Amino acid sequence: MRAALLLLADGRFPAGAHAHSGGAEAAVRAGRISGPDSLEEFCRGRLHTAGLVAAALAAAACGGQDPVALDAAADARTPSPALRATARRLGRQLMRAARATWPSPELDALAAAHRGGLHQPVVLGLAARAAGLTPGDAARAAAYDAVSGPSSATVRLLSSDPFAATAVLARLAHEVDRVADLATEAAALGDPDALPAASAPLLDIGAEAHAAWPVRLFAS
Repeated sequence: MRAALLLLADGRFPAGAHAHSGGAEAAVRAGRISGPDSLEEFCRGRLHTAGLVAAALAAAACGGQDPVALDAAADARTPSPALRATARRLGRQLMRAARATWPSPELDALAAAHRGGLHQPVVLGLAARAAGLTPGDAARAAAYDAVSGPSSATVRLLSSDPFAATAVLARLAHEVDRVADLATEAAALGDPDALPAASAPLLDIGAEAHAAWPVRLFAS
């Protein structure tokens, strides 16, 4: 079943992630991303903050913790209203894709009970569980998503070299693994309050500014 991890982490999985930049569009406009080196630093920062939080939430959901409690924990760790709205929108889209791909009574019941959507990392963990994956797999998918989204978005935003962007992901691979391991260890404690709460204020500020732009390439 480990091949399901490749499917879940694939950017072509129809969960709507391709329409979001993970904060990269705001960072490009602010001048914080201008090429491969600054992209790598942006992705590294995102990985060790928002990525760590998302990976822990995904691992906890995959491990069987209460998704409603985890959703509340995600809310508490997401101070930006724009990012909370984005996370729930992506959660709805991922839930739809997951239910079609890995039919599950648990997913059906949660989708019916939470029509506004659960946070995307929580749904990612539930999807991984339905696919027969482990909490570590769910954490790794979430950690990878934290860097792959901004990387691919930056290629479009700056018309930059896709090979250079891919090389950034390769250089960050060992850090993705480390973050996934840390997240899995935290999730194994079984307490939503014990999950990481790393913050990235510039991501929050950028998301709020981005949400007010009248014209933008990405939804977030």
